[in-house]
Amino acid sequence: MSSVASSDSTNGATPLKVIVYSDDRTVRQQVRLALGRKIARDLPEIAVTEFATQDALFEALDHEHFDLAMLDGEAVPSGGMGISHQMKDELASPPPVVLLIARPTDAWLAAWSNAEAISPYPIDPIRLPDTAAEVVRRARSGQAFPMKPEPEPAPGSASRHAPDKHDQPQEMAE
Repeated sequence: MSSVASSDSTNGATPLKVIVYSDDRTVRQQVRLALGRKIARDLPEIAVTEFATQDALFEALDHEHFDLAMLDGEAVPSGGMGISHQMKDELASPPPVVLLIARPTDAWLAAWSNAEAISPYPIDPIRLPDTAAEVVRRARSGQAFPMKPEPEPAPGSASRHAPDKHDQPQEMAE
């Protein structure tokens, strides 16, 4: 576990405590750099605590309050999706979760994990802090809610194979 903390010298507000979990230190570093010192102007500075193992993360969650958890969905052996699901099931007041996912098709699994939001790889230094800030704002206003999987589209309606007049024989197009 490592901590990078800074106090908010502009207004004396308590820093937001943010978890960054990944087995890969380069991912943790990328997330920390993307988040910067503040995720939004209207929110206090952040204090990042990094975790590389599930055991260390849950040990800290048992003893400290965190405002946000950024979990790597690609971490091994314990992925962020399973950890998020376990946090939501076992902790009385778990922090809201943003999952980092590599494939858009993993969004349904992120919804299963009860995460509040997802952010794709590669880590986007504009999108990630915006997503984190929105999740924190919703949580502070009491509106935090797990994301819902997108409804499945009707077959062919969201596909490159959707029927159009160019795919039909001329006699059928009329």
